Amino acid sequence: METDWKTDNRIHLLPDSRCFVPALLEAIDAAEESIWFEQYLIESGQVTRRFFEALTRAAQRGVEVRVLLDSFGAVGLGRRERARLSAAGVALRHYNPFMMRRLRRNLMRSHRKLLLVDGRVAYTGGYCLTDDYLGNWFDLVVQAEGPVVQDGIKLFTDIWESPRTRGDRAQLGRQTKPAATTGGMTARLVHNEGHRSPTIRDSLHQRITTATHRLWLYTPYFLPSGQLRRLIARAAGRGVDVRLLVAGRDHDHPSVRLAGQRYYAALLDAGIHIYEYQPRFTHAKFCIIDDWTTVGSCNFDHWSLHWNLEANVEVENSAFADELARLFENHSQESKPTLAHSWQKRPKTQRVRERVAALISAWLAGLR
Repeated sequence: METDWKTDNRIHLLPDSRCFVPALLEAIDAAEESIWFEQYLIESGQVTRRFFEALTRAAQRGVEVRVLLDSFGAVGLGRRERARLSAAGVALRHYNPFMMRRLRRNLMRSHRKLLLVDGRVAYTGGYCLTDDYLGNWFDLVVQAEGPVVQDGIKLFTDIWESPRTRGDRAQLGRQTKPAATTGGMTARLVHNEGHRSPTIRDSLHQRITTATHRLWLYTPYFLPSGQLRRLIARAAGRGVDVRLLVAGRDHDHPSVRLAGQRYYAALLDAGIHIYEYQPRFTHAKFCIIDDWTTVGSCNFDHWSLHWNLEANVEVENSAFADELARLFENHSQESKPTLAHSWQKRPKTQRVRERVAALISAWLAGLR
């Protein structure tokens, strides 16, 4: 179900873990009533220990703490860490545990990352809780205050109470209405529920069709559907400045990078500018279309748009769009541009590897 746009919000960008990790931990330590925390990829390690210690402290001072993890994404989290949370009074649940009888359903994962504090502030983005990730990858988080927080409360409540979620049966307390803000920003929190409710995909496609001057897409995993490729090519054809910034070297899934490169030639011919970020692996995902932006957990690929549960914040605000645009431009300057004439000269072995990776990707996408 599509959420309504809400006014009078304050949306704040937290780029890189050096900014958002301290902010998230401070928010947890400042909580007075409730902490609702949802995460996809989480592993035992130093960074997870810091978060769990903060959650434990909150529970011990009487804050209602609810933690919801994807059962597949949390396989690297040890039993000892889980037991410590439970012993401290933290309610822990897992989404969609693996079932041999329903193999196809196991493909649907909750890829969302949400932190809701006291029902008044929400954080979302693409970050994961692993030591390797936070030490070496670039990502960003959005902090939201105002009426838009109600969207996050509903998302968390729906999955916490979902029949696909298992674990502690603790109920969620009533959230107080978020305090009114004077941010003056129009926003909403949108979500995907796999192919059943692809709100993020539909919203993105609709915005692309109405783009007038810029369409800048930043994503680590570029595996676009045929429809998305056609839409951005048509936008470029009608004079829109279309740019694509993707992860370059040190990719965590090289085969995904290869599969996406299969489409470079056609996109370059359509007049689209393509950049591959070089300093380190980037895991951030956002899109700027004119003065509209979407940022969160969704990768704009087959898997995120058709299988996963995702959460993005959409914002209609020129200042926020320009702030993201500056980040995009800064990263473009640290990227390797892909030029049409040099791309055509790439080795035949590279072309074969791209073709094989793209075929595998297409097969996986067809499973839906």
